[in-house]
Amino acid sequence: MNRRFFVRNSLLAGVTFGYLPFTACNFSPKEATSKKSPNKSNLDELTIPEIQEKVKAGLLTYVALTEIYLKRIAELDKAGPKLNAVIEINPDALAIAEKMDQELKAGKWRGPMHGIPVLIKDNIDSGDKMQTTAGSLALVGNIATEDAFVLKKLRVAGAVLLGKTNLSEWANFRSTRSASGWSSRGGQTSNPYVTDRSPCGSSSGSAVAVSANLCAVAVGTETDGSIACPASMNGIVGIKPTVGLVSRTGIIPISCTQDTAGPLARTVTDAALLLNSMTGEDAADPVTSKNGDQKIDYSKYLDVNSLKGKRIGVEKTFLKHHEGIDKLLKQALVQMEQAGATIVEVEFMDKTAEFGKAEFERLEFEFKDGLNKYLAASNSKIKSLKELIAYNIQNESSVMPWFKQELLESSEKMGDLTSKGYLAANLRLKQLNSFLDELFLKEDLDALCGPATGTAWCNDTINGDHWTGYGAYTPAAITGYPSVTVPMGFVDHLPVGLSFLGKAFTEPQLIGIGYAYEQKSKNRKVPEFQTSIKI
Repeated sequence: MNRRFFVRNSLLAGVTFGYLPFTACNFSPKEATSKKSPNKSNLDELTIPEIQEKVKAGLLTYVALTEIYLKRIAELDKAGPKLNAVIEINPDALAIAEKMDQELKAGKWRGPMHGIPVLIKDNIDSGDKMQTTAGSLALVGNIATEDAFVLKKLRVAGAVLLGKTNLSEWANFRSTRSASGWSSRGGQTSNPYVTDRSPCGSSSGSAVAVSANLCAVAVGTETDGSIACPASMNGIVGIKPTVGLVSRTGIIPISCTQDTAGPLARTVTDAALLLNSMTGEDAADPVTSKNGDQKIDYSKYLDVNSLKGKRIGVEKTFLKHHEGIDKLLKQALVQMEQAGATIVEVEFMDKTAEFGKAEFERLEFEFKDGLNKYLAASNSKIKSLKELIAYNIQNESSVMPWFKQELLESSEKMGDLTSKGYLAANLRLKQLNSFLDELFLKEDLDALCGPATGTAWCNDTINGDHWTGYGAYTPAAITGYPSVTVPMGFVDHLPVGLSFLGKAFTEPQLIGIGYAYEQKSKNRKVPEFQTSIKI
């Protein structure tokens, strides 16, 4: 998740919103500098359908595909630009791929995800030889007894689990000035477009790996922006599903009301196919009963005409915010109109900002409750939030060399989920759901939209992240509604995404809108691993 609204509402002492010095960049005095483009593969940018076509034509095997991705991880992630997106490789990846090849030869094909190499975020349990640590040294050695529910679904679909990705430690719920993409176990993940820039977070490694073609698709998680923001800053597609569409069982939690896993992909098509394999009702996560175990094929909504007749609301303030992003947004709105949509100027971000304090309070309560339950049942040596805080203090030089653990400490002071403070915050936040529902009804909207983020700031472990005042995804995060983020273009070599927001369980419609915009705009570009940009 990100801390943008915490900062914006001055909830956390000593943090200034959006105006911290950009001290961490290594600026070039003239033009952008770039490393020699690392070994490109003829499989770069291939979509899932294109991969399956090659396999069925006998031009590729799942083992060969997996080997290519493993080689790219070694060359680009651990050497070369050293993106640092992958925190652990699955030693069983090739064996899984071999099994998928054998099944195909025997006439068994599980569907579009059969044999497709996938990376998952390191806060998602895998009942194999890999650890689940949320990027924290405190959880090293935590090998889950069984897969998270969402990973069980992916295995049934035939996905090849390549490994796990780095993230902002504890999904960015540790410090008021954390650096996105940094964890004590995994170090700093870099943006593949300009490597001294932030990848955003907390699903940093998942987004970077997808963007840099280290895997076909990846799974991230979001509480507030952790899929949308890294999708935006790494030039890819992210889907943050409605809370209840995807199970959270076996995922290290922050919030029982806002957490969800979701797809990260280079195209809306691939994101939809991955989402197909992630959904389902889980008895261990009662919130999934909201939508039941519906067997929706989201790929059926990939229609280039999906914008025709749609009414899309755009936040007024985003049209006069930053000249470079203003230009991209205005171009996007024109393209949507050309595709048959009606654009309606509305206001929803200022209203959303009013709920920042209540959101933060709710997350503190829920983080303590959820993390204590997860740790108590885990195979970790750390069994509670209190023990985690103590471990971090005892190992400060390695765990907290740059920033501390204010959010862990403030959460530990909270009561349980029957506390008056928690109930009051929850009741307050329901007003945002009512506001958005009324806005959709009043303006007859099919979706809201706006820039997901500004451009990527410099990696800065001293001052932390430099939030730029965007974040159109946040209303969906707080309410538990869905959002789809699609590349909108570039400002000074840095990608920016456009987020579409809808009401609960409107993923089919949002995917259609996102796909139609993607096909109209074609903004995805392969990263070139530049080391810095001109000042």
